[in-house]
Amino acid sequence: MNTGERKRLNGEAEEDDDDDLDGEGFNAWERTYADERSWESLQEDESGLLRPIDNKAIYHAQYRRRLRSLSSSATTARIQKGLIRYLYIVIDLSRAAAEMDIRPSRMFVVARHVEAFIREFFDQNPLSQIALVTIKDGVANMLTDLGGSPESHIKALMGKLECSGESSLQNALELVHGYLNQIPSYGHREVLILYSALSTCDPGDIMETIQKCKKSKIRCSVIGLSAEMFICKHLCQETGGLYSVAMDEAHLKELILEHAPPPPAIAEYAIANLIKMGFPQRAAEASISICSCHKEAKVGAGYTCPRCKARVCELPTDCCICGLTLVSSPHLARSYHHLFPIAPFDEVSVSDLTNMHNKFPKNCFGCQQSLLATGNKPGPCVSCRTCRQYFCLDCDIYIHESLHNCPGCDSIRRSKSVTNNEE
Repeated sequence: MNTGERKRLNGEAEEDDDDDLDGEGFNAWERTYADERSWESLQEDESGLLRPIDNKAIYHAQYRRRLRSLSSSATTARIQKGLIRYLYIVIDLSRAAAEMDIRPSRMFVVARHVEAFIREFFDQNPLSQIALVTIKDGVANMLTDLGGSPESHIKALMGKLECSGESSLQNALELVHGYLNQIPSYGHREVLILYSALSTCDPGDIMETIQKCKKSKIRCSVIGLSAEMFICKHLCQETGGLYSVAMDEAHLKELILEHAPPPPAIAEYAIANLIKMGFPQRAAEASISICSCHKEAKVGAGYTCPRCKARVCELPTDCCICGLTLVSSPHLARSYHHLFPIAPFDEVSVSDLTNMHNKFPKNCFGCQQSLLATGNKPGPCVSCRTCRQYFCLDCDIYIHESLHNCPGCDSIRRSKSVTNNEE
């Protein structure tokens, strides 16, 4: 009789051994560190010592890289940007999405970054609309219809996170093509596919479906979470989209956010049109009316179409009765900065600031925080090409992604206007 059996017979509780393994072959203490992945927050310096990684500098470098790619594409060709976008996000929820090479799983990581992308998308594209499509069990399912409410999309996505079956790329493209083919010519038709599987189970010839998407001017982009696939690359090449494979979670976030700014329109597809838009009035808070979106009576604030007097819940949208595009004036104002974007600021090296003989700026012009690093030495910063003011890295990101105006240039313009008025 061994010790464990003797303890059970005597009614003694067995103590958990330290070497008990969980379902994945990790010890309890190993499992804790595997979840936290604390070793990824350290790096080796020049002297061989370990020090924490500067996450702010890494994030700023990723942002600068994305900003340079967008500015270079805008200056190398005469293009127009699509400010009215109709984007379908296709999320692969097949069995491959349950893989745990990205903790806790591909499915949860993709859902978290899609949530951040949806909020960023509507912040940069207030006139655009998004719809969500999922793939599992070889079938493509419409999760949400085209709409401009980020909360409704996020709520629907978080309630349907289940993985099963195989993935079918052709079924997803056929479903999306049927909806996007009805979009007016002035709208930019886009599909962003987040694909986890290494194969596609299709009922027919996917090459014909790709040609249909190309003929309908649908730009398809794919972000893979596994190895590179020929069919995904071929789809993006034929439709003018982008194809990339995420190496880790940080890289996945960067690739998804690259699709938030308005993309350049293909020259042969860029058609200048006069677009009819309606600016609906907000209904009274206590009013009761039939909502044309949900086909039911609702109490509370909504919007009334100026043409047919139908009620809608949110903006921007298309009136379900008369088809008029309904927007608000702030939506148009927030889209203005895409026509005249701020040029990227120049990075100022620490050596250049040191050679200024103690004449370098001590504080950021935007937030007035100190630009000095340890030892009263200048830290990393950027400079505006026009006003030559210096900004910290946080202000650089805030100015280009949220403010869309340079405070230094605005202060110069205000001082000139005050001087002219006094004269």
